[in-house]
Amino acid sequence: MTELAAPLHVSQPTAHKPNLNASSGMGSAFIFFGVLVAGVVYTAYSLYADVTEAQVRASSLFPFLLLGVALFIALGFEFVNGFHDTANAVATVIYTHSLQPHFAVVWSGTWNFLGVLFSSGAVAFGIISLLPVELILQVGSSAGFAMVFALLIAAIIWNVGTWYLGLPASSSHTLIGSIIGVGLANQLMRAADGTSGVDWSQAAKIGYSLVLSPLVGFVCAAVLLLTLKFLVNKPALYREPEGRRAPPWWIRGILVLTCTGVSFAHGSNDGQKGMGLIMLILIGTVPAAYALNRAMPDSQVTQFLAIAHVSVDSLRKQAGNVPAPADARKAVTEFVRTRKAAPDTIPALAALGASIADNVQKHGSMRKMPADTVQNVRNDMYLASEAIRFLAKSPDVGLDVETAKNLAAFKTSLDNSTKFIPLWVKVAVAIALGLGTMVGWKRIVVTVGEKIGKSHLTYAQGASAELVAMGTIAAADLYGLPVSTTHVLASGVAGTMAANKSGLQMATIRNLLMAWVLTLPAAILLSGTLYYVFSKAF
Repeated sequence: MTELAAPLHVSQPTAHKPNLNASSGMGSAFIFFGVLVAGVVYTAYSLYADVTEAQVRASSLFPFLLLGVALFIALGFEFVNGFHDTANAVATVIYTHSLQPHFAVVWSGTWNFLGVLFSSGAVAFGIISLLPVELILQVGSSAGFAMVFALLIAAIIWNVGTWYLGLPASSSHTLIGSIIGVGLANQLMRAADGTSGVDWSQAAKIGYSLVLSPLVGFVCAAVLLLTLKFLVNKPALYREPEGRRAPPWWIRGILVLTCTGVSFAHGSNDGQKGMGLIMLILIGTVPAAYALNRAMPDSQVTQFLAIAHVSVDSLRKQAGNVPAPADARKAVTEFVRTRKAAPDTIPALAALGASIADNVQKHGSMRKMPADTVQNVRNDMYLASEAIRFLAKSPDVGLDVETAKNLAAFKTSLDNSTKFIPLWVKVAVAIALGLGTMVGWKRIVVTVGEKIGKSHLTYAQGASAELVAMGTIAAADLYGLPVSTTHVLASGVAGTMAANKSGLQMATIRNLLMAWVLTLPAAILLSGTLYYVFSKAF
């Protein structure tokens, strides 16, 4: 990476290169700061309204100060994610002169915003499930805050560093590496307690998506370009831009559409990573307001109780004459930690499910749950959900068909009660990601637009790379898997260059591969070290 050891300077425009140095004007700055202020006011008001409605009482201002700092860092991660990753979405429309650079950035930021708002939340909690269960259950403790601060600060440090060098490294890789680092450090520091570390089965599932997605981007973009050449006989589609003139309207429309799709898909996938962490922060600092889904209607609570009672009956039938242990929570926790079922695991889970149902039935709804009960009920729900997930995969347990079906429905009900994202959290993340798109985008755009292939990007190459990136990210979002916009799009551009026999700049490819290889270990080391330091400091 020697040639990128110094800051990357944006090249001066030539006859065919876009002018990336043009001023965006005072109007853009006014919009930027206007949206920023509006977002801060809306977030603060929404948080205040939720805390007031939940009748949260605090003996000091320290918890709220800690909450403010944690939210600032979490939204800072999404802001960095915006200018680090989203530059990939606009590189093709800028270098084909389909959109002016500053308009393209604002356009992409808008669709990032909308992508976050319409996201499902599945990716958010898929990422969170990598964390050690006991840290999630005790997120309000000193160890919980050390975890959140360590992984977020480590991810920001690595993202800013790779951006400074103009390297399209992956924010997804970085965050997942940070989470693994915290899990490993937690396991090493508390080995004597038999504490859990990383959920390696979930890590492997996410790892496959991160490893395979760039290969999918490279191969599919190359195949799509060759297919276009075979099916569409339009020479203009396969030529480099002439000077800085915009392409024909139909080519321009395709490129703008693909840029829009990638921006929306990026928002819907990458925006969720910060959401899950923000929810952990909120649960840790103000559990009375956010530990349980207070917006759940009473009709759903009635359905929840019906499913809980049926599931408990099925578990008791499956357990037979085996009695439940005196401490059901401890037995279920041990199963989740070791993934090894004991004879009393199923009756313990039945007892824990019955306790959850009794607590919910006693108070009638989630929002009427007393503040001193909420955190424990939420922890029991999360623990039961994780136990059901591992029980379904356990080779030691043979669940009958009816019990497995009932438990799957019970898990869905438990997750609906604990794994939710308020609208204001989505809006705050959407604003952070969208505004981040508009800052610092030039470094990565230059790398994608000029330093991957030896020739200038053609219209067909840009469209092929963007279409494949859009489809890959959208599919990953559907299945709740995080993927890297950076890697999928950069590999797609490389694939089209290889298919077009345009040649690849091997120095850049080597640097990209090095960043891809080094991101995980670097993030693991950074976050693990920070977690150790913060744990001692807190």
